[in-house]
Amino acid sequence: MSETLRFVSDDLQLMALSFMAIVYMIRIRWLLGFKASRDRQAPSERKDTSSFKGIVYSWANIAMPWSMESTRRMFPFYLQFMVFHLAVAANITMSFVIPYAPGLMKPMIVVRLLQILFSAAVAIGCYRMYRRFSNPAMRLISTPDDFFSLALLTVWSFVSIFAAPNRPDLGEVPLMVYFIMTAFFLVYVPFSKISHYLYYPFTRFYFGRTMGYRGVYPVKRAAQPKPTHT
Repeated sequence: MSETLRFVSDDLQLMALSFMAIVYMIRIRWLLGFKASRDRQAPSERKDTSSFKGIVYSWANIAMPWSMESTRRMFPFYLQFMVFHLAVAANITMSFVIPYAPGLMKPMIVVRLLQILFSAAVAIGCYRMYRRFSNPAMRLISTPDDFFSLALLTVWSFVSIFAAPNRPDLGEVPLMVYFIMTAFFLVYVPFSKISHYLYYPFTRFYFGRTMGYRGVYPVKRAAQPKPTHT
């Protein structure tokens, strides 16, 4: 491994990560400055729910596609969402594994599974980009940051396909490009819409607390009527 590759895979990543952490701490401190008002309606009479149960249910909602009508009716979109975000998580994890625990990348099955996941993310990213351009409604609500962030994640996943084998002896270019893009991603994320995940615990906390207090969360399915025979 050359000194340049060592720098971009180690020092540069730590600097970018530190910068992102500082920006996030500032934003979280700003978020905590807002206090939610109390619910003004009477609590629910349901005995099987509470604000706490509503919070837990709201946090877990992302992993329960059956709980929302939109994901039940359009499950392929939910599946795309999960695969794309799993690829991003795997990408971030790989940026730590390669320099600090390279042995985890040695089994060929691990490399192939990662490459399949990244390839799927590239396909999904291209489809989503096409959809934003071709669908008038999506194009109307899309901002330049939406297009750039999606393109960045798609290209990053494409580069990761070639970086996953972690073979600097066969050429360091794929790894160099991968780590430079990762560093840029870490610096750019706090200022982009990609950072929406930062708000997820807070927004779902307050929403779940209110819905639990009102007896809406956890959602209680109505019993299906039994068929009658004539």
